[in-house]
Amino acid sequence: MTSETINVNTDYDLICVGGGIMSASLALLTKLIQPNLKVLILERLNDVALESSAAWNNAGTGHSALCELNYTPEKEDGSIEISKALKICKQFEISKQFWSYLVKHDFIENPSEFIQKMPHYSWVTGEENTKYLKKRYEALKDHFMFESIEFTEELQKMLEWFPLIAKNREEDEVLAATKIERGTGVNYGNLTRKLFEILEKKYDTKVQCNHEVLDIDPDDDVEWSVKVQHTLTKEIQHLDAKHVFIGAGGGSLLLLQKVEIEEKDGYGGFPVSGEWLVCKNEELIQQHLGKVYSKAGVGDPPMSVPHLDTRYINGKRELLFGPFAGFSPKFLKEGSRFDLFKSVKFDNLPAMFGAFWHNLPLTKYLVEQVLMSHDDRMNDLRKFVKDAKNEDWELMIAGQRVQIIKKDAFEGGKLQFGTEVVHSKDGSITALLGASPGASTAVEIMLEVLEIAFPEEVHSEHGKKLLAEIVPFWKQELNEEFFNEYLEKSSKALGLE
Repeated sequence: MTSETINVNTDYDLICVGGGIMSASLALLTKLIQPNLKVLILERLNDVALESSAAWNNAGTGHSALCELNYTPEKEDGSIEISKALKICKQFEISKQFWSYLVKHDFIENPSEFIQKMPHYSWVTGEENTKYLKKRYEALKDHFMFESIEFTEELQKMLEWFPLIAKNREEDEVLAATKIERGTGVNYGNLTRKLFEILEKKYDTKVQCNHEVLDIDPDDDVEWSVKVQHTLTKEIQHLDAKHVFIGAGGGSLLLLQKVEIEEKDGYGGFPVSGEWLVCKNEELIQQHLGKVYSKAGVGDPPMSVPHLDTRYINGKRELLFGPFAGFSPKFLKEGSRFDLFKSVKFDNLPAMFGAFWHNLPLTKYLVEQVLMSHDDRMNDLRKFVKDAKNEDWELMIAGQRVQIIKKDAFEGGKLQFGTEVVHSKDGSITALLGASPGASTAVEIMLEVLEIAFPEEVHSEHGKKLLAEIVPFWKQELNEEFFNEYLEKSSKALGLE
C-alpha cells in the first residue's frame, strides 16, 4: 500500500482512521453507494491489516454462533437463551452476502484465498455440561438458522468428527458434541487487503500508510480538521473532512478522547492480550479440520472460551489452541506502554474504578494466565488432545484487545464485551470501540456507521435498491425460505458448497 504525501488542505467527504477490516468495509460500501464521495484511509503502520485484522492476531475467524457456547447462555430457570446466537448468525451471513456481491461483480476473483468451508463443533465433558449442550441443541434445532445441527454422545461419532480430540478416550467418559457442517474459516488479513485493492484499482482510493492521526478538531468551514503526522518524515498536515470514522482497533479510544463531543465522556478501556499454542507437527495438523469450541471455566470471562482451530494462513494449514490471556498496558500490539495510563481521564475515572472493583475475578483470572508456564498451557491443551507433547507446540503472541468500560448507574462502571459505535449527534464523527465478535460482524457494523454518517445516501431510492442487492438480510425479518435461498446463493458464490 502507498505511503505517498497527502495533498494539503484537501476536503474529504470521509476520512477513515485505521487500515483494518472495519475501514476497508466502510470505505468500499461508501464508494459502492456513491462513487463520487471523496474517501481517504489513514494507517500509521507501513501496511494494512497488521493489527487485529491480521490472521495470527484475529481470534475469531468466522464467528457465526454455530459453535460458540458463550452466545447461548443458560438462564436461571435452566432454559437456553438463543437470541444473541440468532443475531450473530444473521450478522455473519450479511458479511458473506457483501463478499458474495463482490465476487459476482468480478471485484474479487478467488474467494478461496480468504474463506474456506470448515465444520464448526461444540464439545464438552462431564454430566452437567452434557445436559447443557443437549438443551442448547434442542433450543437451536427447530430454528431454521440452525436446523442442520447434529448432536451426539457417541465416542465413535466424535472419532469421525474430530479424531485428534476423541482418540485415547475411555468408553465410559461422559462427552457430548454438536456439529454444523456449513461453518467457515476466514482469513481477515487477506480479505482486508483484497478490499483495499478494490478501492485502489476501481475507485482510485489509496490507503495512506505511515500516517498517524494526532488529533481531530472542529472546523468552522467543514466539520473536522484532522491533524496527521507522517511517521517517517515527521511532516504534519491538516486535512478537512465532513465525516471521520475512527476504526483504529484498540487505538480508537485514545483518539476519541481527544474529540470535542460529549458522547465520548465516561468511556474507558481495559487491554487484554492474546496468546496461542501453535502446532509445529505437520502430522497432527493434518489430523484435525474444523473449529472446536468448549465451555469457559466457572467464573472465567467470555474471551477465555477454549477452542482448537484449523486456520489457513499464508496458504498453509495451521492448528492453534487457546486463547490464553496476557496483560499489557498497550492498546495496540504496536502501541505504547503508557496507553492505559493515558486513557484514564477525570470523566471516566468512576467508571474505570467501578469496573475494576466489580471485576476482581477477571483480574484474578488475568494474573493466573500471565503466570502460566508452558507446562500449564500444555495441560489445558491436554483436556482437548490427551497425548499432546510439549515439543509439538509453541507459544505465539496474538493481538491486543481493548474491552469497553462505560458508566453504569448501579456499579459506577461496567466492563462490556462486544463492540459499540460511539458517534456525535449529527453523525459527522463515529468511532468503533470494543472487540469480539468484531471482524465477523464488520459489514453490519459498518452499515450502521454508513447510515449514521450518510443517511441521505442510504435512504435514497438508489441507496435502498443497491443495498437490497448487496446485503439482502440487512434490516429485514428473516424466514426459512428467505434465509435458505440466500444461504445457498452465498455458498455458491464463495465456493462453500
